[in-house]
Amino acid sequence: MSLSLGAAQVSAVSYPLPPEGVRLVGTPQGHTVAPGEHLAPIAEKYGVGLIALMELNPGVDPFLPAPGTKLKLPTYMLLPDAPRQGVVINLAELRLYHFDDQQVHVYPIGIGRIGNDTPLGVTRVTQKTPNPTWTPTASTRAEYLAQGIELPQVVAAGPNNPLGQFALRLGFDQGQYLIHGTNKDFGVGLRVSAGCIRLWPDDIEELFALVKRGEQVRVINQPIKVATGAQGEVMLEVHSPLTSKDGQKQSLTFSLEQLRMMEQNHVNQEWVTEALAEQSGVPKVVGWP
Repeated sequence: MSLSLGAAQVSAVSYPLPPEGVRLVGTPQGHTVAPGEHLAPIAEKYGVGLIALMELNPGVDPFLPAPGTKLKLPTYMLLPDAPRQGVVINLAELRLYHFDDQQVHVYPIGIGRIGNDTPLGVTRVTQKTPNPTWTPTASTRAEYLAQGIELPQVVAAGPNNPLGQFALRLGFDQGQYLIHGTNKDFGVGLRVSAGCIRLWPDDIEELFALVKRGEQVRVINQPIKVATGAQGEVMLEVHSPLTSKDGQKQSLTFSLEQLRMMEQNHVNQEWVTEALAEQSGVPKVVGWP
C-alpha cells in the first residue's frame, strides 16, 4: 500500500490490485488523538472520509474527541462488486475507485445531498477541464440567493471557484454532473453537493492525470459487500444506507448472489446481525467455508 503522509493530507491511498476473486485490500490502522485534534483533519490526513471515520468510531465526538482516544481507521475494505476497470463510484461508502492494470486508487468523495442525488449507471468522461469556470444552474442561484448571496452568471476560475482546479465532465443527462475539486476543506466524505462528485484538491489533481477522456465511469449504490478472503473466510462490509428524497433510510438488502455465497458457507447469523446493526463500514468475518 502506498501511503505518504504529508503535513495536512495524503493523496489517494493506492493498493496493489489483488488477484481476481480476492476483494480485500488494505490493512487496519489506528490513530491516537492529540490535544486540539478533531476528526475532519484526521480523516484528511489518512485519506479517508469523515463519515467513514465516524461510522467506525461511534460515540466519539467529531469536534471534541478526548485526547488519547484511540481511533480505528477505515483503511481496509472490500472492493465493490463491479468490473475492475476505469472509475467505480460507490455512493453508499462515499468512495471512488480508479483501476489500472496493477493498482486500485481509492479516494473519499462528497456526493449529492438528499434531494440532489448523484445518478446511478454507466457513463464516460466526456471532457477534462483544468481551471474550470462554474456556471451555476438557476436552482443553485436561487438557493444561494435565499441565503443572501447573489452568484454571478459565471464564476471565473480561481480560488473562489467551488469546482477547484480540475473537473471531469460525465455523460449523464445534459452533462451537468462533474467529478471535481473544491475550494473548501469541508464536504469530502459527506453528502453536500448538488449531485456532483467532490474530491480534495490533491486527489482530483492526481485523478485528473490518471483518467483519460472517454474512460468508463460506473456509479453504484452498494451499502452491503460480501466476499471470501484468502483463507475462504466469509467477510461482510456494511455501510449506512443513503437517505432517500422522502427522508427515509434505504433498506439494507442482500442480493441473490450475496445470499447464495453465504448459503454455500458456514455463516454465523449472530455475527451477520451484529454487522448489519453496527454498519461500521469495514469488513468483518461472519463465517467460514
